[in-house]
Amino acid sequence: MSAYDTDLFVIGGGSGGVRAARVAAGHGARVMLAEEFRMGGTCVIRGCVPKKLLVYASRFAHEFEDAAGFGWTLPQPPVFDWPTLIARKNAEIARLEGLYRSGLASAGVEVIAARAVLEGPNAVRLLPDNRVVTARRILIATGARPATLPDVPGVEHAVTSNEALDLPQLPRRVVVVGAGYIAVEFACIFAALGSKVTLAHRGDRLLRGFDHDVQEGLAAAMAKQMELRFGCGLRRIDRTDDGLEVALTDGPPTRADVVMLAVGRVPNTAGLGLEKAGVAVGPSGAVAVDAQSRTSVPSVYAVGDVTNRVNLTPVAIREGHAFADTVFGGRPWTVDHAVVPTAVFSTPEIGAVGLTEEEARRRHGDVLVYRAAFRPMKATLSGREERMMMKIIVDRATDRVLGVHILGEGAGEMIQTVGIAVTMGATKADFDRTIAVHPTAAEELVTMRTPAAP
Repeated sequence: MSAYDTDLFVIGGGSGGVRAARVAAGHGARVMLAEEFRMGGTCVIRGCVPKKLLVYASRFAHEFEDAAGFGWTLPQPPVFDWPTLIARKNAEIARLEGLYRSGLASAGVEVIAARAVLEGPNAVRLLPDNRVVTARRILIATGARPATLPDVPGVEHAVTSNEALDLPQLPRRVVVVGAGYIAVEFACIFAALGSKVTLAHRGDRLLRGFDHDVQEGLAAAMAKQMELRFGCGLRRIDRTDDGLEVALTDGPPTRADVVMLAVGRVPNTAGLGLEKAGVAVGPSGAVAVDAQSRTSVPSVYAVGDVTNRVNLTPVAIREGHAFADTVFGGRPWTVDHAVVPTAVFSTPEIGAVGLTEEEARRRHGDVLVYRAAFRPMKATLSGREERMMMKIIVDRATDRVLGVHILGEGAGEMIQTVGIAVTMGATKADFDRTIAVHPTAAEELVTMRTPAAP
């Protein structure tokens, strides 16, 4: 008989934890998983999935406008009902959560609806009944949570993206504070659905870390949909007879029905018992791990956003899979975090993989930059003032493609396939000898021949 109650205990039922649990169980391990809220984690419950459903809903507004240019006559104005959308979104989340649970059950994983905290290197305590479970290995997969709201007067009147997904009505006026993925995506959603939106950001660029041409192109497009106020943060929020009055650190106050703060996310490690178990954490509270997701305690591992490596759902899934194969399957491998395709579902949306132009010049020095900016074919009949931008960064010495950046409709779908080529180490010559698919926007990626001036 084993000295432990289980071979693997997973804390957290998000994408990374669920994948690790299922794969480990498939390798024959006895697995238990504790989740204190709902199965699916941030991505399924309050992140990627519900947000993308709202993105789809918001873009119908543009489709209705564009239809006239293609000969369609629609009832005017089209009627949108926010509560219907939220109800449908909630039903889909419930369906997906059920699939997560049934998948774990089919794999033989025991799911426990409780909060679990570390009791030691090989033990967890289940709350609130204080039952202790021993495990040969423990995996921390608790993800991240919205950062603590800034200490400004009236901040209690603000919401985060968690609450924004379940507002009872579509707000007439919205102030979004922030400039990351969540801020720009929600600002575009609300604007397209008809809200008057103000996006405020302390810095001078959207989406820190993205290519400058992408940042500037997105800002130009968003400025046509909403008010952008750079160089200012939140000073105070006051409730009035007309909703909320929002004072920023620069410029005049603005009025809103909803103030949404999207000022970052932090690893969800508070109160997890890491100190008691001797697990080391970094300055941000992230669990410190090596390339194989091992913590400072040999029996404890961590994957996903709680480690603050690359905070994207597909990365967490890969890390969970690698952990299970390595520890329980006898097939060791690690996740390459260097080349990770990503998409921002703003309108227009962004797809990016590899280095930005700025990063490439710092690391490689002599690079070639190929850039195409054009009006997509659909806009020629719709009459929409819309531009697309595509950019390829190439190492002059080796001809290897270092990065690809796309701004425009379908960017997220395109970058997934382009990501395969960049991950494989494709050269610009490989792109050039690929036959174009015509007429598509993506054909620009294989027809750019002349680099931009340095």
